[in-house]
Amino acid sequence: QVQLVESGGGLVQAGGSLRLSCAASGRSFVNYAMAWFRQAPGVEREFVAAISRSGSNTNYADSVKGRFTISRDNAKNTVYLQMNSLKSEDTANYYCAADRTISPTPGRSPYNYDYWGQGTQVTVSS
Repeated sequence: QVQLVESGGGLVQAGGSLRLSCAASGRSFVNYAMAWFRQAPGVEREFVAAISRSGSNTNYADSVKGRFTISRDNAKNTVYLQMNSLKSEDTANYYCAADRTISPTPGRSPYNYDYWGQGTQVTVSS
Protein backbone atom coordinates (compact mmCIF):
# COMPACT_ATOMS: atom_id res chain seq x y z
CA GLN A 1 0.00 0.00 0.00
CA VAL A 2 1.12 3.58 -0.60
CA GLN A 3 0.01 6.88 0.92
CA LEU A 4 0.12 10.02 -1.21
CA VAL A 5 0.33 13.64 -0.08
CA GLU A 6 0.16 16.50 -2.56
CA SER A 7 1.56 19.99 -2.04
CA GLY A 8 2.39 23.10 -4.01
CA GLY A 9 -1.05 24.33 -4.97
CA GLY A 10 -2.10 27.95 -4.61
CA LEU A 11 -3.31 31.09 -6.32
CA VAL A 12 -1.46 32.27 -9.41
CA GLN A 13 -2.14 34.75 -12.19
CA ALA A 14 -2.79 33.57 -15.71
CA GLY A 15 0.49 32.98 -17.51
CA GLY A 16 2.25 32.07 -14.30
CA SER A 17 3.75 28.80 -13.10
CA LEU A 18 3.38 26.37 -10.23
CA ARG A 19 5.07 23.11 -9.35
CA LEU A 20 3.04 20.45 -7.60
CA SER A 21 4.68 17.69 -5.60
CA CYS A 22 3.31 14.35 -4.47
CA ALA A 23 5.21 12.54 -1.75
CA ALA A 24 4.62 8.82 -1.42
CA SER A 25 5.12 6.80 1.71
CA GLY A 26 5.03 3.07 2.02
CA ARG A 27 6.96 0.50 0.11
CA SER A 28 8.20 0.13 -3.43
CA PHE A 29 7.36 3.51 -4.95
CA VAL A 30 9.29 2.41 -8.02
CA ASN A 31 6.65 -0.29 -8.65
CA TYR A 32 3.93 2.29 -9.28
CA ALA A 33 3.07 4.28 -12.36
CA MET A 34 2.02 7.73 -11.21
CA ALA A 35 -0.44 10.25 -12.55
CA TRP A 36 -2.04 13.60 -11.95
CA PHE A 37 -5.76 14.17 -12.36
CA ARG A 38 -7.81 17.28 -11.72
CA GLN A 39 -11.39 18.05 -10.87
CA ALA A 40 -13.28 21.31 -10.97
CA PRO A 41 -16.66 21.76 -9.26
CA GLY A 42 -19.45 20.06 -11.16
CA VAL A 43 -17.05 18.40 -13.58
CA GLU A 44 -15.83 14.80 -13.78
CA ARG A 45 -12.28 14.01 -12.74
CA GLU A 46 -9.99 14.65 -15.69
CA PHE A 47 -6.68 13.05 -16.64
CA VAL A 48 -3.75 15.48 -16.75
CA ALA A 49 -0.50 13.53 -17.03
CA ALA A 50 1.06 10.18 -16.18
CA ILE A 51 4.53 8.70 -15.92
CA SER A 52 5.77 5.14 -16.00
CA ARG A 53 7.61 3.46 -13.14
CA SER A 54 11.04 4.24 -14.53
CA GLY A 55 10.08 7.69 -15.78
CA SER A 56 10.93 6.81 -19.35
CA ASN A 57 7.35 7.04 -20.63
CA THR A 58 4.94 9.92 -20.14
CA ASN A 59 1.41 10.66 -21.26
CA TYR A 60 -0.38 14.03 -21.36
CA ALA A 61 -3.86 15.33 -21.92
CA ASP A 62 -4.05 17.43 -25.07
CA SER A 63 -5.16 20.42 -23.01
CA VAL A 64 -1.86 20.57 -21.11
CA LYS A 65 0.62 19.22 -23.65
CA GLY A 66 3.51 21.63 -24.11
CA ARG A 67 2.67 23.51 -20.90
CA PHE A 68 2.86 20.86 -18.16
CA THR A 69 5.67 18.42 -17.41
CA ILE A 70 5.44 15.37 -15.19
CA SER A 71 8.56 13.92 -13.63
CA ARG A 72 9.53 11.67 -10.77
CA ASP A 73 12.44 11.12 -8.41
CA ASN A 74 12.37 7.50 -7.27
CA ALA A 75 15.11 8.14 -4.73
CA LYS A 76 12.85 10.70 -3.03
CA ASN A 77 9.57 8.82 -3.59
CA THR A 78 8.15 11.93 -5.19
CA VAL A 79 6.36 12.81 -8.41
CA TYR A 80 6.13 16.37 -9.71
CA LEU A 81 3.94 18.36 -12.04
CA GLN A 82 5.52 21.52 -13.42
CA MET A 83 2.77 23.76 -14.74
CA ASN A 84 3.67 26.70 -16.96
CA SER A 85 1.59 29.20 -18.93
CA LEU A 86 -1.34 28.58 -16.63
CA LYS A 87 -4.83 29.44 -17.80
CA SER A 88 -8.03 30.10 -15.89
CA GLU A 89 -9.39 26.79 -17.17
CA ASP A 90 -6.59 24.99 -15.29
CA THR A 91 -8.30 25.94 -12.03
CA ALA A 92 -9.17 22.71 -10.19
CA ASN A 93 -8.28 20.44 -7.35
CA TYR A 94 -5.28 18.39 -8.46
CA TYR A 95 -4.91 14.79 -7.33
CA CYS A 96 -1.96 12.46 -7.39
CA ALA A 97 -2.62 8.77 -8.07
CA ALA A 98 -0.64 5.52 -8.09
CA ASP A 99 -1.12 2.41 -10.23
CA ARG A 100 0.66 -0.81 -9.41
CA THR A 101 1.16 -1.97 -12.97
CA ILE A 102 3.78 -3.77 -14.99
CA SER A 103 2.78 -1.96 -18.17
CA PRO A 104 5.42 0.41 -19.56
CA THR A 105 2.63 2.73 -20.73
CA PRO A 106 0.97 4.70 -17.93
CA GLY A 107 -2.83 4.73 -18.11
CA ARG A 108 -5.16 7.69 -18.59
CA SER A 109 -8.27 6.35 -16.89
CA PRO A 110 -8.85 6.98 -13.18
CA TYR A 111 -10.03 3.37 -12.95
CA ASN A 112 -6.44 2.24 -13.56
CA TYR A 113 -5.28 3.84 -10.33
CA ASP A 114 -5.45 2.19 -6.95
CA TYR A 115 -4.32 4.91 -4.55
CA TRP A 116 -5.16 8.59 -4.37
CA GLY A 117 -4.06 11.63 -2.45
CA GLN A 118 -6.37 14.21 -0.90
CA GLY A 119 -5.68 16.83 -3.53
CA THR A 120 -4.24 20.32 -3.69
CA GLN A 121 -6.15 23.32 -4.98
CA VAL A 122 -4.85 25.32 -7.93
CA THR A 123 -6.58 28.60 -8.71
CA VAL A 124 -5.61 30.66 -11.75
CA SER A 125 -6.88 34.22 -11.85
CA SER A 126 -7.42 35.90 -15.19
